[in-house]
Amino acid sequence: MRPDLSDKEDLVEEIARLDGYDKIPDRLPVAPPGHGFTRWQAARRRVANSLAAASLTEVLSYPFVSQDENDLWGSAEAGTSVESVKLANPISEAKPLLRVSILPGLLEVLKRNRSRGFRDLALFESGHVFLPEGYTPDTQPIPPLGERPSEEDLARLNAAIPDQPRKLAAVFTGNDAAAGPWVAPRRLDWQDALDAAMLAADVLGVELTVSQGQHQAFHPGRTATLSTSDGAVIGIAGELHPKLVAAQNLPERTCVMELDLSALIEREIPSVVAESISGYPAATQDVALVVDQDLPAAELLETVENGAGELLETANVFDVYSGTGVEDGKKSVAIAMRFRASDRTLTADEASEARTAAVAAAEAAHGAQLRG
Repeated sequence: MRPDLSDKEDLVEEIARLDGYDKIPDRLPVAPPGHGFTRWQAARRRVANSLAAASLTEVLSYPFVSQDENDLWGSAEAGTSVESVKLANPISEAKPLLRVSILPGLLEVLKRNRSRGFRDLALFESGHVFLPEGYTPDTQPIPPLGERPSEEDLARLNAAIPDQPRKLAAVFTGNDAAAGPWVAPRRLDWQDALDAAMLAADVLGVELTVSQGQHQAFHPGRTATLSTSDGAVIGIAGELHPKLVAAQNLPERTCVMELDLSALIEREIPSVVAESISGYPAATQDVALVVDQDLPAAELLETVENGAGELLETANVFDVYSGTGVEDGKKSVAIAMRFRASDRTLTADEASEARTAAVAAAEAAHGAQLRG
């Protein structure tokens, strides 16, 4: 009688010991055939590959943070206490919580690299965050091994798992290239952070709308809120607040972006159909509109695009001016418009009519006036 042989695993181990471990054959298991990456896996890889191809370096940071870090990055308003998931046995008492944003850990990676002499950095990370909404901590014992948990145990365990969406973040500091005889380095700024967010969305076929944003951790005048076509706000990009930069000993003019990657992939367009190319020449016309200083240029551009009609091929803001010649509290937004028809060469009158319609739409919606 062997009272120590209580489990079948112990019995198998004893037989192997008596018969000889050397008699157990070595065979590599053959993986069953699969179907390749899932849609979510493929989408995440496309996003990561596109950022790496744009000269960003992928890093991995710890998901452990303090309450102050979650309060700072988890809420746009200062003084808000963000509910967080707390670890039962944290590695450090200074960071006992799970992150609600990737940026705290990413900024730590930035500072660590700076301390080792790296000055020009463009880093990104994709990973899970942990949101406690609807989450119920479980204090009951773990179900025994070797048998399938009951449906009640599975429901209890699933209820104890917090929501874990995946986010994508990037941070920029220094210059875009090293100085050289034929190279004039450009300082990385908020536009690089915004471009990284737009690139991630573009490879998934998702169009983002950029508008003026506000966040306690960001510069009040250099912050962009990123939204999808259905109005969902899924990200932010811009320059960090100078006070935060000084308090956390970050490089001056540090810029970051963060996107809800799960929400972005949910809106992915699996297949993009290329538009037909017209063989007829384009007609270009520019317009400068004087609007209120607080009106986002992106909002004005959207109105112009909607008002110009089907002949409009592209419209881009190429200049924003306020100063001499423009009334106080106003700004001049210059927009380049390109018109084209698929079946004929446009006349100058047709392009002018479309331009006039765009100006009229801007006047009706925003009180815009043509700059004289």
